[in-house]
Amino acid sequence: MTSRLTASLTATLLLTTTLYTAATTAHADDGPSVPPGTEATAAAPVELDANDPDLKLPEGATLAEPKVLDIKQVVEDESGEERREDTNADVKFALQAEVLFPKDSARLGGAAKARLGAIAQEIKSQNATRIRVFGFTDDLGSSAHGDVLSKQRANAVHQVLDAELNDPGVTFEVRGYGEDYPIASNSSEEGRKKNRRVEVSFARGEG
Repeated sequence: MTSRLTASLTATLLLTTTLYTAATTAHADDGPSVPPGTEATAAAPVELDANDPDLKLPEGATLAEPKVLDIKQVVEDESGEERREDTNADVKFALQAEVLFPKDSARLGGAAKARLGAIAQEIKSQNATRIRVFGFTDDLGSSAHGDVLSKQRANAVHQVLDAELNDPGVTFEVRGYGEDYPIASNSSEEGRKKNRRVEVSFARGEG
């Protein structure tokens, strides 16, 4: 009875020691791993037949002309008062009305004229000959009043640019769109401020 008990205790101790040792020595692999079947390989995943008719253009077909994608770059000053957009084809400046005009006015101040002078210099550097000047408002007040005010402000900006450029070869398209074409929500003053603006745009490198 004693020998059986001793043998049983010895077996239990050995099993416990083995399990404890195995538990304490187990560890995760520190090396990188990927899901099975996704390992990198130099071989092509599908065998391609260079003579496969589906890989060739039908007789008489031609490839389309290569097209350069139009990439837009947008730069806005920290206060959001002035925004410049550059694409492969055009340059556009958007100036908030508050930096150009007093409230509900189309009269330009001295600081506004200095900003427009800088835009005129950019127009000259691009040799642009067709300039678009568009005015916009928020949706406060009547739509008719917004239409008139936006056109008056566009006209005021046009007059300064025309005087700065002093070039009979340059033509202008001047429009007032009122509350149409908002670029932000009119539900907040921050959005309405963005919508009250004058945009000056022209082709890049024209002429």
